[in-house]
Amino acid sequence: MPKIKLPTKSPHIDMTPMVDLFSVVLTFLMLTTTMRQQEPAPIDTPYSISEKPTPDFNTFTLLLSQDDKVFINFDNGPDTAFKFRPKILAEMGKRYNIEFTESELRDFEKYPTSIGVPILQMKEFLNAKGNKEKTVFQTGIPIDSLDNQLALWVLFARQVNPNIQACIKGDAKTGFPIVQKVLDIMQEKNVNKFNLITSLEGAKINLEEIQK
Repeated sequence: MPKIKLPTKSPHIDMTPMVDLFSVVLTFLMLTTTMRQQEPAPIDTPYSISEKPTPDFNTFTLLLSQDDKVFINFDNGPDTAFKFRPKILAEMGKRYNIEFTESELRDFEKYPTSIGVPILQMKEFLNAKGNKEKTVFQTGIPIDSLDNQLALWVLFARQVNPNIQACIKGDAKTGFPIVQKVLDIMQEKNVNKFNLITSLEGAKINLEEIQK
């Protein structure tokens, strides 16, 4: 009697739901991710072994480039409704008799990187079209004794946000005189504690000592 052969079926996996899910996740990431913007000056920070993270909110960061220019950046606080950035700019405008429009204040609030623009050129900077045209105005914040705008930025930042903390991110090749000048300005404004932003140095593992 011949054997009856049962029909064989190859397994089939429907990939359609997985592709749909991948497309949804990819679309969500593309819509919600903010691309990191390049700073106006490349900063090659020195190394350290400190693993203390920098605060996420309530900070102002001073960038010291290797050609001794100073840039500054603020955050809007833990709640964007505080709008610290446009308030600080408005205070600077009052000091120099410059009235910024709502559109200019909003552009300053949303500007994604540090700014090193003399306050008298801030309107032209904010109204410039495109990053290439804006870069022309990034000549560094004046810090000389006759027009110490950095001291005023620090002063108004602390007045607008009393909880703000200072961070300094300097290039390894930044000249000592500019570092000393910035530290002197900070002390003049009673900023005696600040965070130094560095790159984490890799720990060296001695296998011979471990094996002993």
